Amino acid sequence: MSDTITSTDKSRDLTEGSIAKTMLLFALPTLGSSALQSLNGSINAVWVGRFLGEEALAATANGNILMFIMISFVFGFGMAATIFIGQAMGQNDDVKVKRTMGTALGSIIPISILLSAIGWIFAPTLLDLLGTPPTAFELALTYLRMIFIAMPVTLTFTLMMMALRGTGDSTTPLWFIAMSVVIDLILTPTLILGLGPFPEWGIFGSAVATAVANTLALIGMVVTMYWRGSVLTLSMPELRFLGADLGILKSMFSKGLPMGLQMIVISTAALTMLSLINREGVQTTAAYSTTQQLWTYVQMPAMALSAAASAMVAQNIGANQWSRVAGITRWGLIFNVILTGTMIGILTIFDKTILSLFLGSDSAAVPVGRHIQTMATWGFLFFGIAQVFFGTMRANGYVIWPLLVMVISMYPVRLGFAFGMYPLLGADALWLSFPAGMVATAVMGAGLYLYGGWRKGENLSKEEAAQGCEGYRAQIGTSASCRDLAPTTSWKRLPSLSVASLRQKFQGSD
Repeated sequence: MSDTITSTDKSRDLTEGSIAKTMLLFALPTLGSSALQSLNGSINAVWVGRFLGEEALAATANGNILMFIMISFVFGFGMAATIFIGQAMGQNDDVKVKRTMGTALGSIIPISILLSAIGWIFAPTLLDLLGTPPTAFELALTYLRMIFIAMPVTLTFTLMMMALRGTGDSTTPLWFIAMSVVIDLILTPTLILGLGPFPEWGIFGSAVATAVANTLALIGMVVTMYWRGSVLTLSMPELRFLGADLGILKSMFSKGLPMGLQMIVISTAALTMLSLINREGVQTTAAYSTTQQLWTYVQMPAMALSAAASAMVAQNIGANQWSRVAGITRWGLIFNVILTGTMIGILTIFDKTILSLFLGSDSAAVPVGRHIQTMATWGFLFFGIAQVFFGTMRANGYVIWPLLVMVISMYPVRLGFAFGMYPLLGADALWLSFPAGMVATAVMGAGLYLYGGWRKGENLSKEEAAQGCEGYRAQIGTSASCRDLAPTTSWKRLPSLSVASLRQKFQGSD
């Protein structure tokens, strides 16, 4: 890494060493972070449901849907920042890293404050649009407005965790997510019930607990980053980078918006499916809702591996290490089969026991849930394949076609299958529509990876990058040493210059 990074910085060079080992070391903390967040959400739902009742639980569900939509857009923006930071790290360009981080922070903070104010004002209208049950409306309004108040902190926390992953550091986000979860788990029942000297705030206390937990974790993470001398931190003179670089900002929005829209496409398709499933009766809906909880965990390895592929490929593209990109994708696919396949196997073997934890062993919904997961869960193996391909391609800014693939898979394929095959298969058409959409996504994703134009725009061609130092010397017509070609780093981290400019720079340096 650059000399400006201190020995305590946890950023990792993802352009060297064993691809398999590097991917695991990056993906496992990301997987742990997702698991902790989901587990925290499940436990908080239990607290709210048990102590405040079904109306309060419905209120939090409505609020969380809106928060998911907001975070979806920040996911795209943050993913774009992650990619640009990763490419800058690969180029060994600390200034570009800081400029990208400054632009991201300088944009998301005022935007989130504006959204917070608008959300507070229009919260009743938003709940009406969601069709919030009248009995849960006031509780949902209280909860939602607190969510909007906390939005600047929540979105900034999310953005900074993604930026850290762009530097190759997935461990620091894990520790501070764990800190947030622990604080939240302590404060939620305390503020709901008014334990000890604390007030009894009910559902408002649940939202406050999450806000406080995220705020403390964000403060702790920022302090730690400065203490370690992270490349992402800005010194006093560098605070000028908070004034958005319009070029970087434009690229972030043009690349980030399609990635955020992918999440919106998935969520809207899920809402449409839920409306179809609701027609099958209460037991089927309960069984499906429980199965969805389990699917949250099944898809985590795929999302972690996708994030790992994006960060690794971005750094390697920045370093013109195109020879490693195929290996990163290949190992991502292999680990997906192993990890996602293991999760599917465990759920298949122990489905009755796991479903009974949620529904009760005597519930008539348990057999329905077992049938649903048998029919549909295997599709997540293909979901993981698609996510690895998408993670690789978006690392070079290729985001429009993956979005179109998601639209096709979610609507014409999944919903088309559900509607079209229902007269023949009944409710099984609903369950089989999930793997149908996932298989279609994987097939189209593989087609884009193999034949799409996502490799265009690289600094040097794959062939040139694969030739190594000797290839560069031959290309530019010099006998200059590899050290002379890149005096501050290894030849693998050669700055992003064209062959023509390199030839001009070193011609005659003999």
